Amino acid sequence: MKTVYILRHGQTDFNLKGIVQGSGVDSSLNDFGREQGAYLFEKYREVPFQVVLTSALRRTWETVSGFIDLDIPWEKHPEINEMSWGSHEGKKGTPESIEEYRRIKDGWSEGEIDGRIGGGESAREMGQRLQTFIDHLPDREEDLILVCSHGRAMCGLVTLMMGKPIDLMNELRHSNTGLWRATLKADGFWEFDLMNDRTHLPEALISGSW
Repeated sequence: MKTVYILRHGQTDFNLKGIVQGSGVDSSLNDFGREQGAYLFEKYREVPFQVVLTSALRRTWETVSGFIDLDIPWEKHPEINEMSWGSHEGKKGTPESIEEYRRIKDGWSEGEIDGRIGGGESAREMGQRLQTFIDHLPDREEDLILVCSHGRAMCGLVTLMMGKPIDLMNELRHSNTGLWRATLKADGFWEFDLMNDRTHLPEALISGSW
């Protein structure tokens, strides 16, 4: 039985300040985010993960560094990088950019998945690369896998793993180090029993999540 634990990275200063990151900003965790990662590690350190899969951006592998330091095999997969937000990346939101974000995001829910925020990546394009990552999971030899990705990409990843179209990813909510757990069933579908779980965090770190 193949089980995958999926989490969003810990907090960064860009998260805290409302600066857009996306796939083009390779930021590090702040002290708060490192604490979040440490609490996650303390709760799950005894789980015998056979491999750690992160995006190609440092905030993901910093979040799961405790597991990597145990010499668990580690791979970087750019297919689960955050969505590209184009010209908005590295900048604080303005009324105009926030309105564009809301308009394009709402359009995804109406099936308009070719919309691009800041001229970046469309939901369709992100979904295609995420599906490539999903498709390779059943063929892996490991049965217990830890994955660390990003907020928007993870919403898309989980939605597709549930067998739903990328249009529905707005239905999911994500928090820093929120954890999802899925098991691959005999019919080829993934069944989730944890969704954005944060019980590894003390209340102060939950309320501080962004």
